[in-house]
Amino acid sequence: MGSGFKTLLAPLTSLAHGRDLDPAKQPKGERHMTELRGKTAMITGAASGIGLASVEVFVEKGANIIAADVQDEAGAALETRFGSDRVRFFHCDVTRDDELQNALVKGSEAFGGLDILFNNAGSGGTPTGVEDLDLDGYDHTMALLLRSVFAATKFAIPYLKENGGSVINTSSISAVCAGYAPITYSVAKKGVAHFSKLAAAELAAHKIRVNAILPGFIATSIFGSSLGASKEAALQMSEMIAQGGGSMQPAGRIGRGTDIAHMAAFLASDAAGFITGGEFLVDGGMTVGPKHAWDTSAPNPVLEALGISPEQAEAMREALAASDT
Repeated sequence: MGSGFKTLLAPLTSLAHGRDLDPAKQPKGERHMTELRGKTAMITGAASGIGLASVEVFVEKGANIIAADVQDEAGAALETRFGSDRVRFFHCDVTRDDELQNALVKGSEAFGGLDILFNNAGSGGTPTGVEDLDLDGYDHTMALLLRSVFAATKFAIPYLKENGGSVINTSSISAVCAGYAPITYSVAKKGVAHFSKLAAAELAAHKIRVNAILPGFIATSIFGSSLGASKEAALQMSEMIAQGGGSMQPAGRIGRGTDIAHMAAFLASDAAGFITGGEFLVDGGMTVGPKHAWDTSAPNPVLEALGISPEQAEAMREALAASDT
């Protein structure tokens, strides 16, 4: 083997022996690519649920937070908890352009810029179906879940263009499958997912990445709130879902706000610098297929249509296996 070829292979040989994988020998910047130190993130819906979990995770990873929400008491508590040098709360109804802009302008002034926008605010929206659709409820749901994502992103672009940045949008598994949420909510979340892809293409020239997260069932108060429950009752319902909802997905447990928060933090970080225009399912495997695909105790609709019981099907499989031996 020639000396030139050996020189070419040297880095690969080193990698194979693990020397380049030693964290202590990696450049400092590479070791901390998943951190958010020195970055500023605006998170909407920051006072509860996924938003609150994201504030906690982002702060832990070193980010400064512009916390936007309509829950003034809970929002003010964030400043008290983390300190106003790390978290600034702004009352912000995301359906109001002036309040979005106020949070962006004042928050960016406080922290010296903006690097990350996490469009997360939302609610269950109108529960009505197509035939009995509440058109006013439809308009409000679309304004809250879809228009606000357009508006916040539009207003954030001048700040993000300075050094490049990341926009993360909360969509839903209801964007890809029927039966998980009311139709208006689901259509809005489908719009959020597709917006993320189209915006990623448009903003790539400014080094702004845009991605969507599609959560599955996450134990937050949104379910109870969408049913008209009080804040306290909605929180209790979220705990009930957390305790009893594990059988709904292959992961064997219900999702928590931190599951989404950690995905958002990764997408916001430099480690995700090659990722844009993506739609990321964080659903415990709920959308892999019907329950019988991963739970052998669940009814199989094909067998039911054939009039074959689970016991008969197992006996048939055992007989077939015996005939092959």
